[in-house]
Amino acid sequence: MWKAGKYVKKRVVIIVLDSAGVGAAPDSALYGDEKSNTLVNTAAFTGGLYLPNLQSLGLGNIETIAGVEQAADSKAAYGKMQERSRGKDTITGHWEMMGIVLEQPFPTYPKGFPASLIAEFEKKTGLKTLGNKAASGTEIIEELGNEHINTGYPIVYTSADSVFQIAAHEKVIAPEKLYNICRLAREMLRGEHSVGRVIARPFAGEQGSFYRTGGRRDYSLPPPESILQLLDNAGQKVAGVGKINDIFAGRGIHGSFGSSDNLEGLAHTAALLKSQDFDVIFTNLLDFDQKYGHRNDPKGYAGALEEFDRHIPEIIEVLADDDLLIITADHGCDPTQKHSTDHTREYVPLLVYSPRLRPGTALGLRETFADLGQTVADYFALAATAWPGRSFLPLLRGL
Repeated sequence: MWKAGKYVKKRVVIIVLDSAGVGAAPDSALYGDEKSNTLVNTAAFTGGLYLPNLQSLGLGNIETIAGVEQAADSKAAYGKMQERSRGKDTITGHWEMMGIVLEQPFPTYPKGFPASLIAEFEKKTGLKTLGNKAASGTEIIEELGNEHINTGYPIVYTSADSVFQIAAHEKVIAPEKLYNICRLAREMLRGEHSVGRVIARPFAGEQGSFYRTGGRRDYSLPPPESILQLLDNAGQKVAGVGKINDIFAGRGIHGSFGSSDNLEGLAHTAALLKSQDFDVIFTNLLDFDQKYGHRNDPKGYAGALEEFDRHIPEIIEVLADDDLLIITADHGCDPTQKHSTDHTREYVPLLVYSPRLRPGTALGLRETFADLGQTVADYFALAATAWPGRSFLPLLRGL
């Protein structure tokens, strides 16, 4: 389309509020998550959320959330999505959005990694290791940080997710060396031990005040071909903001813009919209999950939601008439569930806005996250018959 004397291309912006689930999925009991509802329980715990912009888009029409009213004439279409893949981790959720449905979950290690695996890792790196257990990242560096400094041995740990995490103080093992160690681990972890992600966790500080720095890097298992490759083959350029590039191992991503927090991720998103350089902007906002969900901090989670809400107008005001904005999540991480700091198996919200498309449309319950990818393909008039899911674009057009 033409606007102000120049051609403005059609674009899609996907913003993933990492872990912002909206209620236990039907199979949540299999995961011990039947009482989970990240947004609803966070709102109840904090006495209600103030989210006027999300409310106007229709968030309150998806679930009854304290402080978020229903919008009779919501500006966006609204609904929720159910995950078809087995699992409740970041990679599984994002991959399914782009058409990859996993029949088998990634392996997890609640009792730590097999001794043979650790021995192989130590042989490949030439380093002994500390830890080898499931643990909170902030707690394990406090527990083993001094021993790590004294010995130079990296700290290896996991969580309820399929992750092989390696923590090291930046003054003991420089970040670049840590990244090389993680690459070796990624090459090693194949076959039955194909964990979803190897994660570098550099930290700094002293005993009693250790803190994780912004140098985190994720090394994901390379995904099968996804709708990102379909877009690529059609000449559509995709920008990954936050950890999107890591999640997809760079496949189908043309530009990667890392972020240390939500505000930086939102700033990148707004700048990319203004630049006109990309056709799809795929953003992950990690603070909800990393800083608050996993740390059982509902007040912090509520604050992050309200901060995001305040910045929604900055995104909407730079959307062109033919742009499509999708706000969703990849799983839950209910911060009120004190028995666990793990992800939770939940539905995720779905809000879809475009100046040219029909507002206030009820999208209902989508049976798979893959409906999102199908809709993106449909928006660019691409046939995605090789992937599952059903486009909701006809509903947005009133068809």
